[in-house]
Amino acid sequence: MQLVSKLFLISFFFQALFASAQQPIQSNASKQNNHTIIEELNSNSVGQGNVMVYQDEAIKGILAKPAPVERPVFSSADGTTQYVKMRGYKIQVFSGNDQRKSRDEAHYKQKLINDAFEDIETVVYFNSPRWILRAGNFRTREEANVVLRQIMSQFPNFGKEMYIISDNVKIPL
Repeated sequence: MQLVSKLFLISFFFQALFASAQQPIQSNASKQNNHTIIEELNSNSVGQGNVMVYQDEAIKGILAKPAPVERPVFSSADGTTQYVKMRGYKIQVFSGNDQRKSRDEAHYKQKLINDAFEDIETVVYFNSPRWILRAGNFRTREEANVVLRQIMSQFPNFGKEMYIISDNVKIPL
């Protein structure tokens, strides 16, 4: 009796293993057909119900195409540079809440960075109760990290308080 139950368990295990091994092959075969979702729904499958979707011919050309992201284009104050605004990364160079010293320190560090790195935009602003200096407009964190290392090597005394943050950035066209 025990032998029969062991054989039954072993055969059940191999059947389950065989069935699970067949599953990815079937899904890969269906992916290779390059059918649209409507064609997949309209196809007949054994053991499944039938679905029929009717659609206008104009929809076929639109279906499954990614929608382009429309971003407004802005111009710089002098009109020489066009850019788009998007989420990206900046380097926070300074943040201080001493009302008497922090504003001057932020502007001093901004001048130093602007003199050393002319192509990096810097912005000083007040977000109560802190004065903040941020530098750069980067699409990716990796781009920001490269410039962060350059600024740290140029100004090692700024290094401990600088870090990368996610912010709205201006990306030139």
